[in-house]
Amino acid sequence: MTELPLVERLRLDKWLWATRLCKTRSLAAEEIVRGRVRVGGQPVKPAREVKAGDRVELRQQGFWRELVVQACSPVRGPAPLAQALYAETPQSVQARQQDEQARRLAAEPARAIEQGRPTKRDRRAIDSARGGWRRWSASIDDE
Repeated sequence: MTELPLVERLRLDKWLWATRLCKTRSLAAEEIVRGRVRVGGQPVKPAREVKAGDRVELRQQGFWRELVVQACSPVRGPAPLAQALYAETPQSVQARQQDEQARRLAAEPARAIEQGRPTKRDRRAIDSARGGWRRWSASIDDE
Protein backbone atom coordinates (compact mmCIF):
# COMPACT_ATOMS: atom_id res chain seq x y z
CA MET A 1 0.00 0.00 0.00
CA THR A 2 1.08 3.52 -0.62
CA GLU A 3 1.41 6.13 2.07
CA LEU A 4 -1.06 8.98 2.36
CA PRO A 5 0.29 12.53 2.13
CA LEU A 6 0.29 14.11 5.58
CA VAL A 7 -0.18 17.71 6.66
CA GLU A 8 0.24 19.35 10.06
CA ARG A 9 -3.32 20.75 10.34
CA LEU A 10 -6.59 20.04 8.53
CA ARG A 11 -10.19 21.22 8.62
CA LEU A 12 -12.35 19.00 10.82
CA ASP A 13 -14.87 18.19 8.09
CA LYS A 14 -12.05 17.14 5.71
CA TRP A 15 -10.46 15.03 8.45
CA LEU A 16 -13.75 13.19 9.16
CA TRP A 17 -14.12 12.53 5.44
CA ALA A 18 -10.50 11.40 4.99
CA THR A 19 -10.74 9.00 7.95
CA ARG A 20 -13.90 7.48 6.45
CA LEU A 21 -15.95 8.33 9.54
CA CYS A 22 -18.35 10.23 7.24
CA LYS A 23 -19.23 9.27 3.69
CA THR A 24 -18.98 12.76 2.21
CA ARG A 25 -17.50 16.05 3.32
CA SER A 26 -20.92 17.73 3.24
CA LEU A 27 -22.32 15.02 5.54
CA ALA A 28 -19.36 15.57 7.87
CA ALA A 29 -20.07 19.32 7.94
CA GLU A 30 -23.74 18.61 8.64
CA GLU A 31 -22.89 16.33 11.57
CA ILE A 32 -20.64 19.04 13.01
CA VAL A 33 -23.31 21.75 12.64
CA ARG A 34 -25.89 19.49 14.33
CA GLY A 35 -23.61 19.19 17.37
CA ARG A 36 -22.69 15.53 16.90
CA VAL A 37 -18.96 16.29 16.78
CA ARG A 38 -16.91 17.96 19.52
CA VAL A 39 -13.22 18.74 19.83
CA GLY A 40 -11.85 18.84 23.35
CA GLY A 41 -15.39 18.58 24.72
CA GLN A 42 -16.51 21.79 22.98
CA PRO A 43 -18.93 22.12 20.05
CA VAL A 44 -17.09 23.38 16.98
CA LYS A 45 -17.60 24.55 13.40
CA PRO A 46 -16.65 22.59 10.26
CA ALA A 47 -13.72 24.92 9.53
CA ARG A 48 -12.08 24.18 12.89
CA GLU A 49 -8.57 22.85 12.29
CA VAL A 50 -7.44 19.68 14.02
CA LYS A 51 -3.88 18.50 14.56
CA ALA A 52 -2.21 15.40 15.97
CA GLY A 53 -3.10 14.90 19.63
CA ASP A 54 -6.55 16.54 19.51
CA ARG A 55 -9.45 14.62 21.08
CA VAL A 56 -12.50 14.37 18.81
CA GLU A 57 -15.83 13.11 20.15
CA LEU A 58 -18.19 11.79 17.50
CA ARG A 59 -21.76 10.58 17.97
CA GLN A 60 -22.38 7.51 15.81
CA GLN A 61 -25.27 5.05 16.00
CA GLY A 62 -26.56 6.40 19.29
CA PHE A 63 -23.34 6.55 21.33
CA TRP A 64 -20.29 8.80 21.59
CA ARG A 65 -16.90 7.64 20.29
CA GLU A 66 -13.80 9.38 21.62
CA LEU A 67 -10.95 9.49 19.12
CA VAL A 68 -7.42 10.86 19.32
CA VAL A 69 -6.08 12.39 16.10
CA GLN A 70 -2.86 10.59 15.11
CA ALA A 71 -2.25 12.35 11.78
CA CYS A 72 -3.97 14.52 9.17
CA SER A 73 -4.27 13.68 5.49
CA PRO A 74 -6.14 15.78 2.92
CA VAL A 75 -6.62 12.66 0.75
CA ARG A 76 -9.20 9.93 1.30
CA GLY A 77 -7.30 6.68 1.04
CA PRO A 78 -8.08 3.01 1.59
CA ALA A 79 -9.73 2.03 4.88
CA PRO A 80 -6.64 0.52 6.58
CA LEU A 81 -4.65 3.69 5.96
CA ALA A 82 -7.59 5.90 6.94
CA GLN A 83 -7.95 4.05 10.25
CA ALA A 84 -4.29 4.78 11.01
CA LEU A 85 -5.15 8.51 11.14
CA TYR A 86 -6.92 8.11 14.51
CA ALA A 87 -6.98 5.93 17.62
CA GLU A 88 -10.06 5.23 19.72
CA THR A 89 -9.58 5.58 23.47
CA PRO A 90 -9.88 2.42 25.61
CA GLN A 91 -12.83 3.94 27.55
CA SER A 92 -14.65 4.56 24.28
CA VAL A 93 -14.03 1.01 23.06
CA GLN A 94 -15.27 -0.42 26.36
CA ALA A 95 -18.41 1.76 26.36
CA ARG A 96 -19.16 0.77 22.75
CA GLN A 97 -18.78 -2.94 23.57
CA GLN A 98 -21.06 -2.61 26.60
CA ASP A 99 -23.66 -0.81 24.49
CA GLU A 100 -23.51 -3.52 21.81
CA GLN A 101 -23.87 -6.20 24.51
CA ALA A 102 -26.89 -4.42 26.02
CA ARG A 103 -28.54 -4.10 22.60
CA ARG A 104 -27.93 -7.78 21.90
CA LEU A 105 -29.52 -8.82 25.21
CA ALA A 106 -32.44 -6.35 25.07
CA ALA A 107 -35.94 -7.59 24.37
CA GLU A 108 -37.28 -7.35 20.83
CA PRO A 109 -39.55 -4.26 20.73
CA ALA A 110 -42.05 -5.89 18.37
CA ARG A 111 -42.74 -8.66 20.91
CA ALA A 112 -44.18 -6.08 23.33
CA ILE A 113 -47.10 -5.48 20.97
CA GLU A 114 -49.53 -8.28 21.82
CA GLN A 115 -52.09 -7.93 19.07
CA GLY A 116 -50.14 -5.93 16.54
CA ARG A 117 -51.21 -2.71 14.90
CA PRO A 118 -54.82 -1.64 15.57
CA THR A 119 -57.28 -2.12 12.74
CA LYS A 120 -59.48 0.70 11.46
CA ARG A 121 -62.30 -0.58 13.67
CA ASP A 122 -60.00 -0.72 16.73
CA ARG A 123 -58.75 2.81 16.04
CA ARG A 124 -62.32 4.14 15.91
CA ALA A 125 -63.08 2.42 19.22
CA ILE A 126 -59.99 3.95 20.80
CA ASP A 127 -60.89 7.40 19.49
CA SER A 128 -64.49 7.16 20.76
CA ALA A 129 -63.26 6.01 24.18
CA ARG A 130 -61.09 9.13 24.37
CA GLY A 131 -64.07 11.38 23.75
CA GLY A 132 -64.17 11.24 20.01
CA TRP A 133 -62.01 12.69 17.30
CA ARG A 134 -62.53 16.33 16.42
CA ARG A 135 -61.16 18.03 13.39
CA TRP A 136 -58.87 20.88 14.33
CA SER A 137 -59.02 24.14 12.45
CA ALA A 138 -57.40 27.50 12.94
CA SER A 139 -60.44 29.36 11.70
CA ILE A 140 -62.21 31.86 13.98
CA ASP A 141 -65.70 30.48 13.39
CA ASP A 142 -64.77 27.09 14.86
CA GLU A 143 -67.69 26.23 17.18
